[in-house]
Amino acid sequence: MISQVRNMNEIVMQSLLYDFYGELLTDNQKEIYEQFILEDLSLGEIAKERGISRQGVHDTIRRCEKTLEGYEEKLSLIQKFLAIKEKVHQIDRLLDTWQEKEKETLIHEIRQISDEIIEEL
Repeated sequence: MISQVRNMNEIVMQSLLYDFYGELLTDNQKEIYEQFILEDLSLGEIAKERGISRQGVHDTIRRCEKTLEGYEEKLSLIQKFLAIKEKVHQIDRLLDTWQEKEKETLIHEIRQISDEIIEEL
């Protein structure tokens, strides 16, 4: 069960990396990576369709992963995106409790979170 969760997290991360940085890959890399990650094709299926070896597909996918991870290490766009997403959820939770809090307290907390979002950008 834990390995399934870990695999799911890896798949989500690979998808995020592709969403943010996929356009920076070559057309060939994009096609192979999409088939493997997004379409869930096996190495053998991709190799057969493209007329290359399984090892060639494997090498391309690993190269793509390293490239995408390198972009994230340098730019941190996913990290910033996830941090901002969490802050927006915090604002949503505060707004859900607006009747329980004083107006000024609520406004102050929302402004504080929005300032943190601006700093992230």
